[in-house]
Amino acid sequence: MPVVVSTRRVVAIIPARGGSKGLPGKHLRLLAGKSLLAYAVEPALASSLVDRVIVTTDAEDIAAAARALGAEAPFLRPATLADDQATTEAALQHAVRWLDDQEGYRAEIVVFLTCTAVFRQPAWIDEAVSRLLADPALDTVFVGLRTHKNYWRAVDGRYVRLAADIPYGSRQHREPLYREETPTACATRADLVRAGRRVGPNVDIIATDDDRVMLDVHSDFDLWLAEKVLVEWPAHQGTAQGSDR
Repeated sequence: MPVVVSTRRVVAIIPARGGSKGLPGKHLRLLAGKSLLAYAVEPALASSLVDRVIVTTDAEDIAAAARALGAEAPFLRPATLADDQATTEAALQHAVRWLDDQEGYRAEIVVFLTCTAVFRQPAWIDEAVSRLLADPALDTVFVGLRTHKNYWRAVDGRYVRLAADIPYGSRQHREPLYREETPTACATRADLVRAGRRVGPNVDIIATDDDRVMLDVHSDFDLWLAEKVLVEWPAHQGTAQGSDR
């Protein structure tokens, strides 16, 4: 899809709290020579459609690192929104409302990115925003990993297959499912974020077969594995694929 020129207020918001039990100091840990924080900030800054890049954190060192990378860190997130029980939705909502109340900057589109999803293609950011700009009926556009696996959940003491209407068969001929990968790239109408939502009811998906997007860095093993992939699999880049909507 051609990139649509934006006249809207598009803000990228990157949550990066200081506390991390699985990987202490996670957002400033180095991966192939640069911090995890940089893996989110740099593609957001490179976007032709994102007007501002905001890092929401409760930690002074992360805020300073964000500013050094060229992002903004105009506030420190309240401790109540940075503990283990705090949700991503609450952090995004706080950031958007802070911009509303403190700066009079009323964002129209929010791009959500995380530092732990390091295998994003920068073009996905512009693609997500472009689709929202081109179609007013859409609420959210995010990256989705195309998969042919079967998924099950426990319901009332028994296991139930999800999307059970899809018959078993060879992978090549089965209808795919899409694993939501919003941390990789997700653009949402800001009013939904103000209401405490990350994803609205009307979505479009940037479908990809790039299995690397499944890797979220939350442990020393994840960090080791991500570096192995970056170093030993650099030429095998996945490609953003069109929506199946």
